[in-house]
Amino acid sequence: MIAKIFDLPTQEELTPSLTRRQMGELEILVVDHPVVRAAVALQGAHLLGWKPLGEEEVLWLSDKTAFANGKAIRGGVPLCWPWFGPASEEGLPAHGFARNLPWSLNAYQETDDGVVLTLVLETSAQTRHLWPHDFTLYARFRLGRTCEIELEAHGEFDSTAALHSYFNVGDISQVKVSGLGKRYLDKVAGGEGKLHDGVETFPDRTDRVYLEPEACSLIHDPRLGRVIEVVHHHHSNVVGWNPGPALSASMGDMPDDGYKTFVCVETAAISVPQKARSEMPSRLSVTLRVAKKG
Repeated sequence: MIAKIFDLPTQEELTPSLTRRQMGELEILVVDHPVVRAAVALQGAHLLGWKPLGEEEVLWLSDKTAFANGKAIRGGVPLCWPWFGPASEEGLPAHGFARNLPWSLNAYQETDDGVVLTLVLETSAQTRHLWPHDFTLYARFRLGRTCEIELEAHGEFDSTAALHSYFNVGDISQVKVSGLGKRYLDKVAGGEGKLHDGVETFPDRTDRVYLEPEACSLIHDPRLGRVIEVVHHHHSNVVGWNPGPALSASMGDMPDDGYKTFVCVETAAISVPQKARSEMPSRLSVTLRVAKKG
């Protein structure tokens, strides 16, 4: 799917390496820079792909996802805000509304090192119907040999959030993720569990909120011969998710065998809600890097 985005016709050139294009109903910002290729959908300020020069695609994007107004995109890095998981009230969207609404391009810059983008989402009649708070939300992307994503929320409220990152892997049965700490909440089996060494594997459906994660998670992917470094900032949790074969086959926006080629390792603030105040915005951010190749 990500390759199709780079074949789309250019609608507007913003810089030599940054263009506006259209995928289905959605406007896409495409970065085709000497050191990096990337794409961001304005709906949801959604990073669709990031590929540093000489590397395989780092992020996973479903071939069956719909690029439709108001419909969540499957893959990349959805921004879950101002709540994570099911909504507290019936009829509200899971994982909040930020990932389903159109954002505005606020600023952009191209340098020798890559491209920097800032997108903004603000209070509207639609958001007030979903959530009774005024806010200004910024999503910043620094896209180069590393990828930095920051979500910054201004206002007076508490929120939970996650950078719901889908990582491209060669074979989920061989993947290990380290640096997750010992304690976790198990959303599949229920209750709390423990990892003996902070290392997670994914033999079947896995959905866990790690309660004492280290500042850096490492995704060990022997099939692609690389380790992806995921450095978390301003977080209280990391989430590990893979749907496994049964759930994957039941999801309309995912191939039946889609679970085999991705793992989600998410920078999150769930067990400790974030507090945005007039004098201090809340922040959640992550830095991604391909740490080594085998």
